[in-house]
Amino acid sequence: MSERVVPEGNRRRRRPTKQGAVLSEGLIVETALRLIAQHGAEALSVRRLGAALGADPTALYRYFRNTDALLLAVADEMIGRAQEGWSATGDWRADLRELGLRIHRCYQTNPRVAALVAHRTTGRPYETRAVERILGVLRSAGFPDGLAVRIYHAFVDQALAFAAQDAAALALPPAAREKEAEVWHAVYGRLSPDSHPNVAATFLLLAAEMRDSGYPFALELLLGAVSALRPDATPPADPA
Repeated sequence: MSERVVPEGNRRRRRPTKQGAVLSEGLIVETALRLIAQHGAEALSVRRLGAALGADPTALYRYFRNTDALLLAVADEMIGRAQEGWSATGDWRADLRELGLRIHRCYQTNPRVAALVAHRTTGRPYETRAVERILGVLRSAGFPDGLAVRIYHAFVDQALAFAAQDAAALALPPAAREKEAEVWHAVYGRLSPDSHPNVAATFLLLAAEMRDSGYPFALELLLGAVSALRPDATPPADPA
């Protein structure tokens, strides 16, 4: 795409696309999400999007100046979907837990998209709303601004890093995913207690644990650490 985006107020399309829909930014983003889920990153081309929309590919220039701008809109849509139905309860720990799990779950629904966009900063409405909400939870809980910002950074990066990693695993072909799962039994289950005593002692637990994402437990570890940083947190008892 080129730098020919048309301001939103000037976008007018009187005729529907070949599929009978009126072209819009939302329709383009929804179509891009579907195509990426089916074909991966290569789906983000003017030709493929135009064909899927039943529209002249050049019409997309009226909405997005280039494919990266469209990708940022796709990323923002994912952030928006993760927030659907969420509202603060006043329990900061429960609120952050719910937001983190929502982010992780949302990205798992479209792992190919997650692999492309989890690391992007969009600056778009859904992202700015998420930043405002998370900081609001932390500041309302009494965390000073400097600490609230650092916690926000760690919280979001943890959620997105796990989302991207777990999504990348889900995006593997089924045969590759199956082979990955077999490694824990085919390799780790056969390691000698003489050379790998710790693996041998914990193998059954390890194989069971590695079937699922480590994010829920990692999130609890983070929340526990954050709780200890809260200004009114009770200091640990003196061992003496």
